[in-house]
Parts: sequence; C-alpha cells; structure tokens
Amino acid sequence: MKKFISIFLVLAMVFSLGACAQKTEAPAQTPAETPAAETPAAEPSAEEPFAGKIAIVTNTLSQNEEEYRSAQQMVEKYGDKKIMHVLWPDNFMTEQEQMISTITKIGSDPEVKALIINQAVPGTNAAVDKLLETRDDMFIAYCSPQENPPDVVERADLILQPDELGMGTTIPEQAKNMGAKTFVHYSFPRHMSVVLLSARRDLMIETCKKIGIEFVDATAPDPTGDSGVPGAQQFILEDVPKMVEKYGKDTAFFSTNCAMQTPLIKACYDAGAIYPQPCCPSPYHGYPSALGIESTGYSADAMANVISETAKKLKDAGLLGRFSTWPVPVAMMNTVASTEYAVKWINGEVGDELDTKVLEELMTEYANGIGVKTNTYIENSVEYPTFRLIMMDFLTYSEEDII
Repeated sequence: MKKFISIFLVLAMVFSLGACAQKTEAPAQTPAETPAAETPAAEPSAEEPFAGKIAIVTNTLSQNEEEYRSAQQMVEKYGDKKIMHVLWPDNFMTEQEQMISTITKIGSDPEVKALIINQAVPGTNAAVDKLLETRDDMFIAYCSPQENPPDVVERADLILQPDELGMGTTIPEQAKNMGAKTFVHYSFPRHMSVVLLSARRDLMIETCKKIGIEFVDATAPDPTGDSGVPGAQQFILEDVPKMVEKYGKDTAFFSTNCAMQTPLIKACYDAGAIYPQPCCPSPYHGYPSALGIESTGYSADAMANVISETAKKLKDAGLLGRFSTWPVPVAMMNTVASTEYAVKWINGEVGDELDTKVLEELMTEYANGIGVKTNTYIENSVEYPTFRLIMMDFLTYSEEDII
C-alpha cells in the first residue's frame, strides 16, 4: 500500500468542535476511580509491569464509545490497581469546574505517574494547570486536543492528532487508486465555515485537478437543521444514485459528517460506487450498521472479524477494491499507544525527550504490523516535535481480509 506524507495541521480545536463529533444528551456515567494511596509506589516487582498507576481520562460511553472502550482495554490488560479509568462530565463545555476537580483528584494520588487524556476537550488546559501546581513529575499525554496547539505543547509531553488536513491529499489519491474518475464531496454551509474543513476541501479540489479526477462540490442538508439527522440521511440515500447515474459507477463519495456515513456506505454499496474513507477513519465507523454486520467488541479478534465480514459483504456484491478505511480505530490506538509509551517512561525505557521511533512502533504493533507514521505539527514556521500528526496506510478491502 502506498504511504503518504502528511502536511501541517491548522487549528485542531476548530475542527474538533465543528466537524464530525457525535454528541448525545445522556446522563453522565460514574467515573471508575481508584482511591488515593497514602505513600508513593515502590519499584515494580518482577510480577509488576510498572511502578504506581496510570490514569486514563476519556469521554463517557455515550459521547465516544471507541475512546471509552480503549481505556477499558488497558484496565483489562493491566488491572484496575494499575489503571484508573476516569470520565469527563458529559456536558464538559458547561462543567469546567468538575473537570478541574477530576484532574485534581487524580493528582492527589501520589502513586499516579502518568495521565492520558482522550479526548483533550476544551477546558483540559485549565484542569492540567491546576494539576501542575502540585505535580510536575507526571507524564502527560493529550489525544485529539481541542485547544490552541502551542498552549497544549506547554502542558503535555505527548500530543496525538490525526492529520486531518493531510487527508485532503490522501483521500482523493486513494479514490484514484481505486479507479475513481469523479469525486463527490458532501457537506453543508455550517461545516464549510470551519477553517480546517474548508481548507481540506480546497486541498481535495487541488489534488483532484492534479491527478485528473473531476471534483463535485455537493451540498447536503445540515443534520442540525429542520429535517434533522433523518432528513440528512434520507437525502444521501436518494442523491447518491442520482450522482452515479450522472457520473457513472467510478464515482467516489466523501462526507464531512458522521451521521451521513452509514447511509453513504449503504448507498455506495447499492449503486456499486467507490467509498475511500469515512470522515473518522475506522473499520467500525459506518460499515457494520450500513452492511448489517454484528460487532462483538473491540478486541483484536473482534476487529479482525468485523473487517472480514465487511470484506465478505463486498465480495458478494463484486465490490472488493472499491471500499476502504484505515485498518484500526485511531481514537483507540491513541489511548493504547499513549498508555504503553507511558509504561516505558515509568520504567525508564524512554527518557523525557519524546522517542518518536518507539511511539510509532507501539502504534504499528496495535495496527497488526501496518505502518503508522507521525509528522511534526508546524504552526507559523515553528515546529512542535511532541505534537504528532498521524497518517496511516489505507485498508482497501480485498480477498486477503476474509478469514
């Protein structure tokens, strides 16, 4: 598979607040916390993987299941005496004080040696500032930060973010590799007012022109509008066949909105079109619900099964090679890789300076050997080496994925 070099990311906060986040109004869940210890942890014994504890803060299950499940995977691996899984409040935008309290409580436990935050939602910096007043001895990782990147770098030892802007190049190129002659981009004015999403579309237009694909800028209903999510989804189901009738089956489709992925996959499947990537690349995003595949969990075996069943469905329809995604859920990989890197830091296997090679090896291990590359975030010609932008090879569904 072809490996692509990503370009710098702009204003990550803007994208995270305006793009494909799925938020629901569900009651906040009770954080799973470990009581504070009275004395610092001793050196790890031969049976212990590391000294002390690692705290992982995620959104609730209702806000983002992949992030939540990834923390639970770490609890299952190392045990709840080693991993504290703590939750942000559901309505974090209006509960900043509770966020500060959550992080302060973690810091009050002297056994906690590392803090992994996925996602680093707005308000994370203020909460970490309070922590740093008393604890400057912890390894801190931010995943998908939504605040000013230079400010984030001042607080975190490791920052991970998918290279959203870089996808403005890689997605059209992937579509071309799968035989696309036309590229349809579905969005709506609210999303196109977001600087990053608009910039990514401009890159897609430029890339399509460069590689000889016709770009079609299509406007869909805003899911937050009068017709709601059902209306937006129905539009996609009805419009894709019209586009295929006009431009032919060698048409690739992309949408900026999460709620549109399931109907877009289904419509592309029914019409025999091309689907290069969900807005949030993952084997779980849209595919199982669109193709009627039962997901049994997020373990390596469960993920392999979802990929296999997806490939079977595509094979039955004669569509292998025309659908793709990234091979693993990036949100989950970020939690796992950050935690495993923190383990190495606690054990003295890596120093205070970020070891990018070790980080990428941990990500590649999670991705079952498929290469993961990270690039340095650059803003105003200033490089931030601890802020890593993630890019992966595509998983193009083929016979090899069927088990």
